[in-house]
Amino acid sequence: MFKYLVSLPVLLPSLALAQTTSTGDLLAKVDDDRWSIGVAASVRQSPYAGEGTRVRPVPLLTYEGDRVFWRGLGGGVHLINRNGFRVDAVLSARMDGFDIDDLGQRELRANGIDPSQLSDRDDGLDAGLAASWSSRAGEFKLSALADVTDRSGGYEIAADYAYAFKWGRSTLIPGVGVRWMSDDLVRYYHGTLDEEISRGVQRYQPGSALVPQVSLAFSRPLGEKWRLLGAVDYRFLPSEITDSPLSEPDTDGSAGLRIGITRSF
Repeated sequence: MFKYLVSLPVLLPSLALAQTTSTGDLLAKVDDDRWSIGVAASVRQSPYAGEGTRVRPVPLLTYEGDRVFWRGLGGGVHLINRNGFRVDAVLSARMDGFDIDDLGQRELRANGIDPSQLSDRDDGLDAGLAASWSSRAGEFKLSALADVTDRSGGYEIAADYAYAFKWGRSTLIPGVGVRWMSDDLVRYYHGTLDEEISRGVQRYQPGSALVPQVSLAFSRPLGEKWRLLGAVDYRFLPSEITDSPLSEPDTDGSAGLRIGITRSF
């Protein structure tokens, strides 16, 4: 039973916190079938001024092969996979972009920003490496991802720990993690761009940022082939993000909820 729990790789960023977290790794392997398909909803308290709660539908398509895997909005290749140690080459969607029209015009003006002078921020695509170690004490993962679409030109290094245990018919997976984002990444999504500054927008170009988070994921079977999956998390936002004129005032964190249903084959 314990071996089943700790050998439970990433489901998807919107359901299992982030594309490369240990919590997501353990959750994705609760179902031992090679294929699964489903749908999820991602609800997150947005840190951006006036956006409120961000809701997104997310497809859940998972394939687990001996070498190749696909999980929701990303996938990769197992380069090393033996004795509880795994190294993967991964590709992951970064869904941090936003349309200016979705932000609060009044809130941005209160922050000293003219919304008409701002540009949208695009989602991106990251690629990199992820290494994980599984043992009786849980799973630890270290990952490094870089923007290959040159939206931000930045990169992120993350460390995560998670532990899975049974509670009745459900599997619960608490986790903790920390992500270090490069200055280019933080400036693109939370600073003001050079093109905006040239239009008269106030200059705000923060440095790199460290974002801790805590999470709890769960999985519960619904019959033989169906499964209910979900996760809650809270991200502690640093001053590099909260001091941004794009941010909601007095915001120091961001809570998220993801829930979905899948059918395995």
